[in-house]
Amino acid sequence: MKIHLSSVFVDDQEKALRFYTDVLGFVKKHDVPLGEDRWLTVVSPEDPDGTELLLEPSGHPAVQPYKTALLQDGIPATSFAVDDVHAEFDRLRALGVQFTQEPLKMGPVTTAVLDDTCGNLIQIVHSE
Repeated sequence: MKIHLSSVFVDDQEKALRFYTDVLGFVKKHDVPLGEDRWLTVVSPEDPDGTELLLEPSGHPAVQPYKTALLQDGIPATSFAVDDVHAEFDRLRALGVQFTQEPLKMGPVTTAVLDDTCGNLIQIVHSE
């Protein structure tokens, strides 16, 4: 068994697509119209057949309280592995990305937390 799909709830799918592709560097995998919304997924260019991230609309009534609680508590919605958190932090910060946590070494891992502009905190992490 392996993880095929994960999702983050986004306030605006088009804005999320731009951020996740143009800024974070993912590539669009699927973009299927579904009424007012889309089945919109991105993947890592390093693993185009790997786990897809669904940029899921935040329309369900349970989503906003969930997202608000995570944001208020500073809890990331998901985590992405990078080769070097410090280098990725510098690259993203130069692109204007806001971080709620600068790189922090915690035992065998280094993490940082960014705001995806779509209502989520995202953690980036690398292992030593």
